[in-house]
Amino acid sequence: MAKPKIDFTDEQVRNNYRHTTSHILAQAVKNLWPEAKLAIGPAIENGFYYDFDLDYKFTDQDLLKIQKEMKKIIQANHKLERFELPREEAIAKMQALGEDYKVELIEDLPEDAVISFYQQGDFVDLCAGPHMESTGQIKAVKLQSVAGAYWRGDSDRKMLQRIYGTCFPSQQELDEYLKKLEEAKLRDHRKIGKEMDLFDIFEEGPGFPFFMPNGMILRNELENFWKTEHRKRGYEEIKTPLIMNEQLWRTSGHWDHYKDNMYFTKIDDGDFAIKPMNCPGSLLAYKRKMWSYRDFPIRMGELGQVHRHELSGALHGLMRVRTFTQDDAHIFMLPEQIKDEVIGVVKFIDDVYNMFGFKYHIELSTRPEDSMGSDEEWEAAETALREAMETVGKPFVINEGDGAFYGPKLDFHLEDCLGRTWQCGTIQLDMQMPQRFDISYVGADGEKHRPVMIHRVIFGSIERFIGILTEHFAGKFPLWLAPVQVKLLTVTEKFADYALDVAAKLEAAGLRVEADIRNEKIGKKIREARNQRTPYICVIGEKEAEAGTLTVRSSKAGELGEMQAEELIAKLVEEVATKAV
Repeated sequence: MAKPKIDFTDEQVRNNYRHTTSHILAQAVKNLWPEAKLAIGPAIENGFYYDFDLDYKFTDQDLLKIQKEMKKIIQANHKLERFELPREEAIAKMQALGEDYKVELIEDLPEDAVISFYQQGDFVDLCAGPHMESTGQIKAVKLQSVAGAYWRGDSDRKMLQRIYGTCFPSQQELDEYLKKLEEAKLRDHRKIGKEMDLFDIFEEGPGFPFFMPNGMILRNELENFWKTEHRKRGYEEIKTPLIMNEQLWRTSGHWDHYKDNMYFTKIDDGDFAIKPMNCPGSLLAYKRKMWSYRDFPIRMGELGQVHRHELSGALHGLMRVRTFTQDDAHIFMLPEQIKDEVIGVVKFIDDVYNMFGFKYHIELSTRPEDSMGSDEEWEAAETALREAMETVGKPFVINEGDGAFYGPKLDFHLEDCLGRTWQCGTIQLDMQMPQRFDISYVGADGEKHRPVMIHRVIFGSIERFIGILTEHFAGKFPLWLAPVQVKLLTVTEKFADYALDVAAKLEAAGLRVEADIRNEKIGKKIREARNQRTPYICVIGEKEAEAGTLTVRSSKAGELGEMQAEELIAKLVEEVATKAV
């Protein structure tokens, strides 16, 4: 009887599958290099890795050799058998095998811990499991790269060699995944950013991006859109300082809970911090006067620049930087307004993501271990978010223990055209900071009361969102965002006057246009315009100049044929106004 098909949609099955493959990788390396010492080999998102201590340096050719050995182990269909040993026997066994790293792991386990091992053929590894039943269940494997990794992530410890790989239940699924990876390389925002002259990051400022003129057009369009949509929904814009004193960050809780991620400076012998978050500034803005219950809800929006100390190894283009602009808003409300305000923000985020064509899913993140506040406050806050989501009718999943230290949150994970997910939007319900900052309002009874606060972002950060958009659209941005919307290309220099006249008409209509009137071959000009991902390319030759037309090509729709300038302008102005994707 045929074995049931592996359900790779089940997270536990995926982890078991990938973890088993990491053990097969370890066995293959030990078969080929018996002197290699084993460290750890977990399942990770989209694959697995294993760390090895070996004087010989692995090459790309070695990965093919190891993969071939893994295939033999898979074909042997070894059963994965679990067994347990008392602590001293477990240590003795690993010492006999020369596995120093495993000995250290065992010694660090609690005295009463169960020391378990898994055996496949003659290969044994310290492991808590679980695993697949046999090596033969693994069908398609690809070793991808080798990188350095410090033992236990400690830069004072030895540098090991980490082999990364991925695996799937069928060759077809593996091929599809590898194809997506290749497509992702072509869409890499760092590559496209340089080609389109959008942004760059220089060694003089690692993690601190520079935006070039084209990138600033894109950025300004996003920020103008943000401001317009917030005004429509009753938000008022504020701006708070980059640097504030130590006491503020002690009051907010960041000094105790976030200090390692902050930058500091001294001013007049006092300790100050560069803000990692905008919320304390918004609380000071709230405290500038006494509010009445009639004033609520109060919605404050801020495009606030923040700085966070990220490790150099974590930096990645615009996706992970050390300074970025959060599209923050802080909403102060009465307790009875929580549900409606959360629903309003959920609908706002939905409108924005739908406009860009993004699918997304929502996670409700609950109380973390390192948190402020009472059990009752956290239960009330989590219940409020849950009830708001149930009312709005959108599905969500629970992400246990991943809330902010001051309150639970709803995280919005958008999906790009390659199926990758990015956590961007968030709604954080906060009953702690209003207490810590002692903010209040005058209620209908004439007494002082404590408001409730929401922290929320939609883009997440302008920089990261630009990176995501660049990869999602492969640089072929919607017309309203494109740095250059129209390129006019002359066949020869003698049509320059006509091209400049058309350019002036387009500019007068508010469109961003460039006229390429150089004495270059038209084929070269077209190639360059395409490489710049210009949405509309218009060729001007003798026929067009005589007829007063343009031969138009759209990057999305292809050849559009001849059009009058006025006809093209009307089409583009409408496309910009509707923000068509």
